[in-house]
Amino acid sequence: MRKLFAYLKPYWRSAALSPFLMIGEVLCDLCLPYLMSFIVNFGILGEDIGASPVASFLIGIFYPRGGYTPLNIIILFGILMLVVTLIGGFFGTLCAYTAARASQSFGNDLRRSAYTRVMSLSIEQTDRFTTGSLVTRMTNDIAMIVEFVEMILRMFVRAPMFFVGGTIFLLTLDVKFGVVLLISLPVLLITLFLVLARAVPLFGTVQTRLDRVNCVVQENVGGARIVKASVQEDYENRRFAEANGALRSINYHVLRLMAVMTPVLILVQNLAVIAIIYIGGSNIAAGVGGMSTGNVMAAVTYTTQVITSIMMVTMMFQSVSRAMASAKRVREVLDTEPTVVGGTETAGTGADIAVSFRGVGFRYPDTAGDPVLHNVTLDVRRGETLAIVGATGSGKSSLVQMIARFYDPTEGEILVDGRPVQEYSLQALRHKIGFVLQKSELFSGTVADNVRWGRANASIAEVKEAAAVAQAAGFIEGFADDYEAAVAEKGASLSGGQKQRLSIARAVVRNPEILILDDATSALDLSTEAALQKALRTRMKDTTVIVIAQRVASVKNADRIAVIEDGTIRHCAPHEELLEISETYRDIYASQMGKGGAVQ
Repeated sequence: MRKLFAYLKPYWRSAALSPFLMIGEVLCDLCLPYLMSFIVNFGILGEDIGASPVASFLIGIFYPRGGYTPLNIIILFGILMLVVTLIGGFFGTLCAYTAARASQSFGNDLRRSAYTRVMSLSIEQTDRFTTGSLVTRMTNDIAMIVEFVEMILRMFVRAPMFFVGGTIFLLTLDVKFGVVLLISLPVLLITLFLVLARAVPLFGTVQTRLDRVNCVVQENVGGARIVKASVQEDYENRRFAEANGALRSINYHVLRLMAVMTPVLILVQNLAVIAIIYIGGSNIAAGVGGMSTGNVMAAVTYTTQVITSIMMVTMMFQSVSRAMASAKRVREVLDTEPTVVGGTETAGTGADIAVSFRGVGFRYPDTAGDPVLHNVTLDVRRGETLAIVGATGSGKSSLVQMIARFYDPTEGEILVDGRPVQEYSLQALRHKIGFVLQKSELFSGTVADNVRWGRANASIAEVKEAAAVAQAAGFIEGFADDYEAAVAEKGASLSGGQKQRLSIARAVVRNPEILILDDATSALDLSTEAALQKALRTRMKDTTVIVIAQRVASVKNADRIAVIEDGTIRHCAPHEELLEISETYRDIYASQMGKGGAVQ
């Protein structure tokens, strides 16, 4: 938690001012019962005001020559109570403002820092946390910490002040009242300790089970189509019910423990009030000096304030426990150092080889068995179109993802433009690359907005040109608002082929040195794909293009085709040559031949 409090430092003035303002508010609240006792004792009951030095001093200020009546006393101290209330309200309002300003600004900075760290993590690290858990940490956990900070700026002063101040004022009224409080406190503190000792360890479990609920919801909302298509609604409802039920059970258990405190506090409070009234009434009836009806009323109020402050402490401990569990989870994100760290170089050497793999091997983290790739050696020339084919799971996508450093190789090295990829800053390296993934990811906004993800300052003319190259102009111009047409979240309003073409346009508009198409045309028909390849060759003839595809028709016109087999590149040659030297490629080719000998 100490590390997280560093985010409060820029707002230290507001944070430091809040407790002092709260002290002012509490002091005003503590003065009210005391002033009320003067009204009862000297205004209503008509006792001698000289018995109270404080009351005598205050009345002497406004009536220095005497001559006041009981009604004057009631009005004077009533007005004083109103003034004290207004002053306390001013302090309280200002305290709420400064505490909210400091805590919300703290939360804003913490959330931004956590989000920045999440965005800097490698794919491997985000997979390890899981998306649902990261969402919970960024939202619910940080909200818990912000709530705690605001409480510490207010309640951590308010509760102790009420406890200490109320006790002092109570003792000034009569020491016997302090004895009642002394007997009450051990019962409350023992109950508080027993409850929190059992409840505190459960708050971390609550957040973990909330992670699970978020994961299930995200999976089902994101995969709603496949759930419906597979008629798995009942199964997914049961899965959600299980996760939700587990969350409910742990929350119920925690709340049931915390619920014990309220009736105990109310019972002790009422017993203490009864004891004070009994003691006060007995002493007044016996004529014991110094005891009065006003003092008893004030003592009842102070006792209530002291016991209420303990109830505040219970709430604070609950907030502290939740915040500590949440702080640990947020700190895990902030303390996670990215495994993929960029260098300082921003430019290549101008080498003729655009991409070079030198003895590259790769294994996914925390996996056993054979590596995904091993001993991959390959040079891709500048301006060349290289296709990569191989069986499903042979490591094609893993190979190209290492170029952009989504993962780093476990052995060997990769060079881009003559320089090892580790020497580039990540931003400079990825600016060289246009990447179209297997799964097309679009964002809510307009068509133009999604294309401009490739280059934010692209003009509308450049957007249209990129769309034309990607064979997307036809369907875009069919929309009522063409390039300003709205795109639903994750591109839900578009077909698979339309999403792929928009993703390709997004990569084209950035004019990359290297364009990687990772099975990015699987949803396109052969004629559209052929037109796309022709447009790419014309528009991006100086760009190095790396294509991963399953269909021979998609790759046979490439300059070279690399065949991955058993985790390494067995052959790399043009289409016709591969038909002669590669049995794997011949099998792929033969499996896609129709009766007439044409590639399907």
